[in-house]
Formats: sequence, structure tokens, C-alpha cells
Amino acid sequence: MQRQGYIRSVYPLLLLLLVTSCGVSKSLKDLPDIGQYEAKTPERIRVSDSTFFSKKGHLTKNEYGLWELYIEGNPLELGLTTGSLTQELFHKQEKALLTKVDELVPSNTKQYLLRKFLAWFNRKMYLNIREEYKTEIYGISKYASDTYAHIADAYPRILYLHGAHDIGHALQDLALVGCSSFAVWGDQTEDGQLIIGRNFDFYAGDDFAQEKIIAFVNPDEGHKFMSVTWGGMIGVVSGMNDQGLTVTINAGKSKFPLVAKTPISLVTREILQYAATIEEAVAIARKREVFVSESIFVGSAKDKKAAVIEVSPKSFGVYEVQNSNQLICSNHFQSAAYKADKKNQRHILESHSQYRYDRMQELLGESEKMTVKSAVDILRNKKGLDGKEIGYGNEKALNQLLAHHGIVFKPEELLVWVSSNPYQLGEFVAYDLNTVFKTVENNAQKVTLAEENLTISEDPFQYSRAYQDYQEYRRLKNKVVMAITNDEHLEQSLLKELQRYNPEYWEAHYLVGRYQYARGYYTAALKAFEQALTKEITTVPDKENVMRHIKKIKRRLHL
Repeated sequence: MQRQGYIRSVYPLLLLLLVTSCGVSKSLKDLPDIGQYEAKTPERIRVSDSTFFSKKGHLTKNEYGLWELYIEGNPLELGLTTGSLTQELFHKQEKALLTKVDELVPSNTKQYLLRKFLAWFNRKMYLNIREEYKTEIYGISKYASDTYAHIADAYPRILYLHGAHDIGHALQDLALVGCSSFAVWGDQTEDGQLIIGRNFDFYAGDDFAQEKIIAFVNPDEGHKFMSVTWGGMIGVVSGMNDQGLTVTINAGKSKFPLVAKTPISLVTREILQYAATIEEAVAIARKREVFVSESIFVGSAKDKKAAVIEVSPKSFGVYEVQNSNQLICSNHFQSAAYKADKKNQRHILESHSQYRYDRMQELLGESEKMTVKSAVDILRNKKGLDGKEIGYGNEKALNQLLAHHGIVFKPEELLVWVSSNPYQLGEFVAYDLNTVFKTVENNAQKVTLAEENLTISEDPFQYSRAYQDYQEYRRLKNKVVMAITNDEHLEQSLLKELQRYNPEYWEAHYLVGRYQYARGYYTAALKAFEQALTKEITTVPDKENVMRHIKKIKRRLHL
């Protein structure tokens, strides 16, 4: 609930940066050296609205609504082929992300200041990105939309968007990211093999999550790999290579950085492309300078276990469990390197990270022997500790009903399952890296690269009345938030509906309280805030905010 307020607090800094923006021009003019690569503009053959081919790849949409992309070649070929095949998805994704920015920062003046800030903030990013990845991004940028040329030229704009996860993390202090991951192996799983599950709770609007791309990349150098991505993105947030190494990312508590360095998704891309073991992954991560705090969750078929690499601008740690076959990661650090970190300690106490960690531990303890299906069930779980009803959309739940995707890996068999829309509720579609690349290399004609016999069926919750009510709650919530922001009148019946559609969620009652308080209806506001206080409030600051409102109202009413 503090997201927009946090962004507003940045504007005094933006004004200062306008007069201290040395170094920006050079970064905006930098281009990668593409002279070493031979690549022609690829011809795209359009078979239908959902199937495209080119010399170095193809794109098709499967029956579950997931786009399957295959690309091969040198860095420039990878970028040009991706841009050519996915250009409509690319344009749609950039629009979705930048529309979200417009919602958060509606003022044209503030948007101008924000653009100036981001140009200054990203002034050293190009110095911290491998030349091959800059080349690949340059290839993609050739297919960028002209609509956003006023923000920046195509290449630097797309380069900067690779730091969207990091920048959202920095500007909004984890408002966009709250991921949950776990791994089990040995006596914890049905067949003793490593199983990894994770939810990627990066939310940039409903439209942003609509067109998910499952990319299968066959680079000239390094390992072949898959990742779950979106148009215009070459970085990795969730992926596995043909060595059975997996990477996912979880944001940690950061200080506000003053300069962007290596986007975390490009660090994980490098790990996936060039590492085969946890030790090799650690060595790559250690070399890169990042600008936010992040946990890189790594699973390894060769090591038959998982570990967490914890990186930040000033510290580096590796966390591995001792005498256990279970590893859990939410959004706080666990390694010795961060034991004395006060920001991390405070984050554990005040955020919802520890709560989700405990909930994963609880659910893992309930499963005698983990299977892929039971891992999916954990990712879909919408309740709180001890099975408590905490309201739909609560960030204390593992399934917050906003995730870009959920994913499960079985690295020793090179199997991966990716959720289809909506959220983690659609089918989890299976892919086998043992066969995907062979199928393409042998020019075998397949309608889909998925292993349809391994598909995990959808969650019936999406067809329930509770889910319909939640969707209606989200619609009404937007109305109430706009009414509070713009001092608009709402019927009291609408406020009651908001509470009725999601009665166990503290936010429903809090928003009603906010509206009533703003209109001067203090008795009604007090009732709503006190009701919110009986629910599972997401964070300590949020709870303190509710209590402050109650205290203010009681003073006004002389109670």
C-alpha cells in the first residue's frame, strides 16, 4: 500500500540529478561492436497468426496459450531472429510495461523527471554487460516499436528494460517482486531425484503476464538452455540448461542504489549459458557487480542438490543446507555473509518473507515424499500458516494470484513444467530438454515442443465462485483506489461489496477505512480499520499504518 508514496519520495532526488547528469550522453551513444559477426536480416515466414519460421528459429503458440520460441546462432543472429519472430509480442510487452509506469506516475512532468533519472541511473550499465549480450539486445532492438522513441533510442531503451526487475526493486522497494522457491532431494522425494519449485511474483499488470514465451536457445558458444521470458527479454528469471543446471531469482532487501551495473537477469543468463555445476555458477556470480540485493537459487543435476547465491552491491554469500535434503528461499538472506546485516534482519522481522518461508516449510513437512504434482500443489497454495484463510491476493500466501509464472524443474531428467494462464492456475506444461533440441535439429515436424502426456491439469479453483469473486474484488478495488486518489464519491453499497467479495483479506477493509476517513465518515472508518486489524495483515509497517489511523480517529471522536 506504500508503493506510490515511495515513488513520490524519489522526486526531490530526480530534481537534483537533472543538474548532475554527467556521463549520461556517453552511455546513450554506446553501441556494441557487431563487426565480428555475420548476420543478415532474417526473413520471417508467417504460417498463421500463431506460427512463424525463419532460417535460425521458429515461434508457435501451443494449445495452452504459451509461446514456444526456438533460436540458434551467434549473438547477433540470436537477437535478430528473436526480434523478427516475436516483434508483435515485443511491442505488446513494452507497451504493457510502460503503461504500468504511466499508471504509477501519471504526471507528464514527473514522467519527464523519471526518464532523466533513469538515464542518469543507468549511465554505467553498458560498462557492466558482456559484449555478446549487448550485441544480442542490439539485434532485438532493431524490431522495437517507434512509439516510445521519445523515451530513448531503441537500443539503450531495450538495454535499460533488462534492468526492469532490478529498477522496480530499487524504486519501489520490493513492490513488484516477492518470489518463493524451494528444492528437495534424496529421501525427501519419491524417487530420490532433485525437484525444484518456484513462483515468479513479478507483477507489472495483467497484460504483462498474458504472452509468456518459453525460449529454447542454442547459442554458438556455451550450453543450450530454456527460460521463461517475454518479448524483448534475453535475460533469465527462471531457466534450465542442458547440463541440468537451473537458476531462478528472488529479490532481497536493498539500499537505494545510485548507479545501475549488471542487471541480475543477465548474471543468471551467463550462469545458465556457461555453468554446469554450483561451483561454476558461484564463480560467475562472484565476478559480476550488481546494483540490488538478490538471491540466485541454483539447482544442479551434477551436484544432486541446490544452493543459494546471495549477491548485493557490497556483500556476497553462498548458502547451502547442512545435514538436510531441503532448501527454502523467499526474500531474505540466510548465508553467514548477511548474519549481521541490519537491513536483512529488519526485513525478516517486518516483511512477509519469513511468513512465506515458514509456510513453505510447513507444506513441505506435510508431504512424505515430494513429487512434481505435489510441488505444483504447493506453488498453487492460497492459504496462510496452519491453513488459515488470509484472503485472496495476500502477499503472505505462496500463491498471491499475481505471479507471472510458476515453474517446477526435475534437473536430473532435464524435465521442466511451466504454468499457463491464469497465474499458476492453468495447466503446468512439460518440456523435456533431452528431446526438444534433438527434435529441432532433426527438423522433425511437431505441433508443439511440449510433452503433452506429462501435462499437469489446471487448478479447478479458477472455475470456482471464490475466484469469480476475487476477480470482481480486483475490479472494485481499482474503483475505490481511484476514488480515494481523486476525492470521488462512491455509493456505500459498493464499499460493502468490496468487503464481501474478499472478506478475509485485510486490504478490503483497509481501503474502505481509507475512503470513509477521507470523506470524514469517522465512525464508519473506525469500524473498517478495526476489522482490518483482525485479519492477517501483510507487513509490520502496514499493520502500524492501520493502528495509526485508528488512533487518529479515536482522538477525533474523543474515544
